[in-house]
Amino acid sequence: MSNIQYPNSEEEIAEIVGKANADATTIEIVGGGTRLGLGNPVNADMQLSTSKLSGITLYEPGALTIVAKAGTPLVEIEKALAKEGQHLPFEPADYRPLMGSKGEPTIGGVVACGISGPKRFQGGACRDCLIGVRFINGTGDIVKNGGRVMKNVTGYDLVKLLAGSFGTLGILSEVSFKVLPLAEKTTTIVVEGPAHSEAIAALSKAATSPFDPTGLAYLPADDKAARVLIRLEGFSNQLEYRAERVSELLQSFGTISRLDDKQHLDIWQQVRECSKFAGRAGSVWRVSVKPGDADGFLNRILNEAELEYFLDWAGGLIWVFACDETLGANGGSAGVTTILRNGLSGIGGHVTLVRASDKDDVANSFQPEAPGVAALSAAIKQQFDPANILNPGRMNASQVKAG
Repeated sequence: MSNIQYPNSEEEIAEIVGKANADATTIEIVGGGTRLGLGNPVNADMQLSTSKLSGITLYEPGALTIVAKAGTPLVEIEKALAKEGQHLPFEPADYRPLMGSKGEPTIGGVVACGISGPKRFQGGACRDCLIGVRFINGTGDIVKNGGRVMKNVTGYDLVKLLAGSFGTLGILSEVSFKVLPLAEKTTTIVVEGPAHSEAIAALSKAATSPFDPTGLAYLPADDKAARVLIRLEGFSNQLEYRAERVSELLQSFGTISRLDDKQHLDIWQQVRECSKFAGRAGSVWRVSVKPGDADGFLNRILNEAELEYFLDWAGGLIWVFACDETLGANGGSAGVTTILRNGLSGIGGHVTLVRASDKDDVANSFQPEAPGVAALSAAIKQQFDPANILNPGRMNASQVKAG
């Protein structure tokens, strides 16, 4: 697309959006461009990049808060935090290898897509760590909600609403986060050998233990034995005790071993970035379920199609992969999506198509909403973007071009 705008300020964005609203000109919002493949394709009249809105505007390590413009590269924020021994608690993922995209992930893109990594179940999601936003709505108004420090979050909670809205409600210009100290030491307990039913039971046992794991994942057997991964973090003088107790707790599920240092970091980066499916031809989905329902869901879908998968969030997040041969035998990405969504019948949850070579074949990348929720979503969209000019169709493929 040749019609790309690069505003230098929040005010310039507001001016561009205000004019677009008056002219019914649709806008695709771009940060670093690394996650444009997430959600449904947007056929807009122009693109608007937030890349020039960059920089950390406030960082108070003692107050555990950081504020940055939306176009700030994620790596810049992570480096600044690491210097002070702190981090973003929701462990944002870099999906460039999975999506086959280039560019630099931005903090605004992380918030817009609601990206959270393996620590989500313990440290909270992106929206839980977000304490303030500034954004431009679909009529060109500049809106501020929340605060720049944790104690100053007031008013309607638009902060949570904007996180994961994929730019359909407003263009983020600034975001504020609570941050936490980095752990002094980390380790991973590995349980080798269990099938998924036993693995989910092991994850549940670890999750409900008093030993506070910060990562709970399961990698089925491939060229290595199946592995349950339990990540522990904390002070050195008590971490060894916790690791021993967790090993004792799970010894009946399989052979116990430990990962430390680089092996520990590498395995959790693979889980976080879904490296298992990166660089492979085929389609990838995220399935969110209650951890206790993961076993039943897997039994259903694995009886229907030859699919690969692994578990995160103690079974609450299931990554699913279908190779091209499986897609061809089951009606493409649309057919496998139907299998996965049917697998949730009577269980509840969400199936999201993350990556597919035949995405035009899929009616909607996101789980269709229940009628009541859909009506509420439409009413919210109407309030924030009445002319439907911001990322039209990204979250709901039935939305048509404004005008």
